[in-house]
Amino acid sequence: MAEKKKNPGQLVFGLDIGTRSIVGTVGYRTDETFHVVAQCDRKHDTRSMLDGQIHDIDRVGQTILDVKHDLEAIIGKELHEVCIAAAGRVLKTINSSATLELPEETTIDAEHIYTLEMLGVEKAYEDFQEANNTGLKFYCVGYTVVKYYLNGYPITTLEKHKANSIAVDLIATFLPDDVVDGLYKAVEIAGLEVANLTLEPIAAMTAAVPTNYMMLNIALVDVGAGTSDISITRDGSIIAYGMIPKAGDELTEAIANGLLVDFNEAERVKIESGKKSAVKFKDIMGIEHKAEPAEVHKLVEGVIADIAKDVSDKIKELNGNKPVSAVFVVGGGGKITGFTDALANEMGIMTERVALRGEEVFKDIDYQFSGAVLDSMYVTPIGICLNFYDQKNNFIFVTFNDKRIKLYDNGHLTVADAAMQAGFPNEGLFPKRGPELNFTVNGKPHMIRGEVGEGAHIILEGRQVSLTTPIVAGDRIQIEESTEGEAAAATIGSLLEYGSTISVIVNDKKIDLPKFAEVNGSLQSEFYDIQQSDDIKMLTYYTVSQIIEFMDVILNPDMNIYVNNKKADRDTKCYDNFSVIWTMEELNLSDVSDEEAESAIRSSNQKGKPRKSIDSYEDAIEAESLANSEYADDGTLDEEYVRYKEQKEEEKRREEEAKHTTVNVFVNGDPVILSGKEKYVFTDIFDFIDFDLKNRPAGKGIVTELNSHKAVFSEEIKDGDFLDIRWE
Repeated sequence: MAEKKKNPGQLVFGLDIGTRSIVGTVGYRTDETFHVVAQCDRKHDTRSMLDGQIHDIDRVGQTILDVKHDLEAIIGKELHEVCIAAAGRVLKTINSSATLELPEETTIDAEHIYTLEMLGVEKAYEDFQEANNTGLKFYCVGYTVVKYYLNGYPITTLEKHKANSIAVDLIATFLPDDVVDGLYKAVEIAGLEVANLTLEPIAAMTAAVPTNYMMLNIALVDVGAGTSDISITRDGSIIAYGMIPKAGDELTEAIANGLLVDFNEAERVKIESGKKSAVKFKDIMGIEHKAEPAEVHKLVEGVIADIAKDVSDKIKELNGNKPVSAVFVVGGGGKITGFTDALANEMGIMTERVALRGEEVFKDIDYQFSGAVLDSMYVTPIGICLNFYDQKNNFIFVTFNDKRIKLYDNGHLTVADAAMQAGFPNEGLFPKRGPELNFTVNGKPHMIRGEVGEGAHIILEGRQVSLTTPIVAGDRIQIEESTEGEAAAATIGSLLEYGSTISVIVNDKKIDLPKFAEVNGSLQSEFYDIQQSDDIKMLTYYTVSQIIEFMDVILNPDMNIYVNNKKADRDTKCYDNFSVIWTMEELNLSDVSDEEAESAIRSSNQKGKPRKSIDSYEDAIEAESLANSEYADDGTLDEEYVRYKEQKEEEKRREEEAKHTTVNVFVNGDPVILSGKEKYVFTDIFDFIDFDLKNRPAGKGIVTELNSHKAVFSEEIKDGDFLDIRWE
């Protein structure tokens, strides 16, 4: 039958397997009209079904066979395939949420959205399994997105937006395996094969609500005997399904208890009391009575209110905790007097917006026999037949990693659906990052992400495919789990805070010293591999002792040491561009006048000897010792003395600058030194960098960040801070 769906004359056999009866319908569709050629129903001899669930498969199978024979006698041909529907009672829905954090601001595409939704479905399945104490295996029939979020704010569509994180609220629907097996086995007893399986809420909606109505936010309630099935529409599609395990049988039992009659007699009284005339009945003692419709209604009004409240609560829950605009009611149980008014009351909407769907549903139905019953209780059987043309809801089998699994075919199954049904771990489908590396630098936390591994290797029927590739019955799928990337790694030298070298002037000679870091209290070079939880302090200085060790020299213990022309010791810290002098003579440059220095320099001019430039006071002393030499003054040292005085003035200027705070920061990854103030705020940075604030690019605004958070212009900048400034 499935191969002939395009043939409008193809006869379709639909069965509504209900709690109290089984209704069979045979017909075919031409254009927009469905032609019913035969219809019949059979009540169950016993209560072989309760609340929409098959309890006695053999008895239900026999009743289906009786319906099949009746229809075959009418149409004059054998029936081999049938369309059925699973009752809402067996559906389980779970509200779930999921968030997908992105490593950086990213343009959202279909793959991101699919990954997010799969996270939500998996979370729903995990939550459901935690609460599932039935011991039954459930399948995810489908899911409905309720709301998306972009960076924490609700949004209708995620695709093509930029975000650091996206999230979703959704409703996932699950169906137990044994329910499907029970339906299939009952049908097999009658010698039939399932051509199509749908859900009763979908079938009822297909028949009762025109497609153009589905743009509205409405609910359809199918009140049967054992369950009240609910479906919600919005924006052109069914967005949620649900059910409550209360319906017409609850009313019947209330009548049975009130009138002291058996269940079947109570069912008769319930149906006939709707005709507004007194109903005669016999109680279990054999005494005959007469019950007025008002008396019967009084017996059930409490149950009606109870069912109406539960239905209303379920509708609101499925609709985002708010009432729908209107409610259509179908099914025999919903025909009881007062139910629609009670439901409108509970929903808080006008009574005329809650109504039974009856004859108007059948305007596009052509009954080709007389005596057809145009009643709301026959809406679902028609919907089951119509669903055959419009949907592809069935169970199919595929082979996943050499294991045969069953999938509920909603018409758009993918490799990911098979993986989820097979219990393949979600983290095994997507690339996994290696372990991250966490440590601190100068007291601030740092984190380096691990490398991204390879995604799952997916083979479908011998070709490599993706998770979103569609699948059909009989497909063979093989998936090799995704791999984890390399763990994060970094050396001291790779850090932005590291820089390169420290330069000092030692006895007039420039020495470049490699920077070191203190890691957990121990000195480490730039080649040190950072370990988890390391506490790193960047050292921007060398002690005199470390300089001596680096230069591999041996100093006399009596030697005097000067740092920036001030007497020092071996523990004195030397920063970039500091000068260091060690000598056996006691020096005190501050006690020497310019005239004395000039005299020393001039007297050091020796003829016939190499002239030594004067770069320090030590040179001046040496020059003075040559004052009485035989070499004539040719004026060469005059220039050297001028240079010496300029050097002295430069040293004084540096001393003045040292009185102000110097702050080392990184701007867009480049080191910048701030000097000249005691403290600095964010706006001061524009005095030290080349950033054109006047010529703003069209359509862009300035983005300012301090240590990865939005900067406040008056926020103080401290040593080691990271600043980002850009147009965006």
